Amino acid sequence: MLAALEGYSNSVFRTLMYHHGADLTFTEMTHIQGLINRNKGSLEKIIVKDNTPVQIQILSCNEKKLDHFLSSFKIFDGFRGFNINLSCPSRDVIKHGKGAAMVKRAAKTRRLVSLIRDYGFPVSIKIRLGLNQFEKDNKLYLNSLGGVDPDFFIVHAKHGGQSSYEAEDNSVYQECVQEARGIPVIANGGIDSSEKVLMLIDQGISGVMIGRPSLKKPYIFNFIKNKLGFNNPPKNLPGINALKIEYKLIHDEHCGNTRYMSNFYRALEKNNGIT
Repeated sequence: MLAALEGYSNSVFRTLMYHHGADLTFTEMTHIQGLINRNKGSLEKIIVKDNTPVQIQILSCNEKKLDHFLSSFKIFDGFRGFNINLSCPSRDVIKHGKGAAMVKRAAKTRRLVSLIRDYGFPVSIKIRLGLNQFEKDNKLYLNSLGGVDPDFFIVHAKHGGQSSYEAEDNSVYQECVQEARGIPVIANGGIDSSEKVLMLIDQGISGVMIGRPSLKKPYIFNFIKNKLGFNNPPKNLPGINALKIEYKLIHDEHCGNTRYMSNFYRALEKNNGIT
């Protein structure tokens, strides 16, 4: 799966990643209130220009507002459901009781999931290991894994107080899988090699979500699938120039945002090796 990446994950980028092995993509995180208000920036985040498989990633802690939005939502080609973000560590998000602040609120999350299901839509949850070290140490994240029933969980193996430079705690996944009661668990965070994927498979995870490494190597999904024998025959891996050309073609077809294209090109130039 391709993680939602702020400033990159528009329809163009998602389609490019899908072409190179991502099975499922996610829109940029979007506040439900912004969608209700028809905020231009919020609506642009969920624009879909083709049938690339995608879930809409939302921030919400209010059932009435979510119900209001869902009551007028229309499905589209490629729509694969909603993803409730219980992972965002932003202070602005947390102070409103959303994102990582919701990890410990299993009952509230269960109501949000049930509401989405009542409309007949698929739903997943992305969580961190709590809001801070205290919540992680007390394993409050297991409340959601044991008490909520989405189609799948995505677990980012850090708590909300950790920086992007700190290592993930991949030792949690075996317990997360056990607590999830057979609901698939997707691993997220720092996954950039076939060796890491194999290690996570050994812990019982059902899939992986990759974010930042895909900016430097957009074909990382097929690269890992090739290495692990999931692609038969193996897929070709394009060079930087070919990726730029392909992105530009999709960009022109989708009438994409030039800022997103510039962001992607800069990230691609930092291309590093992947094993």
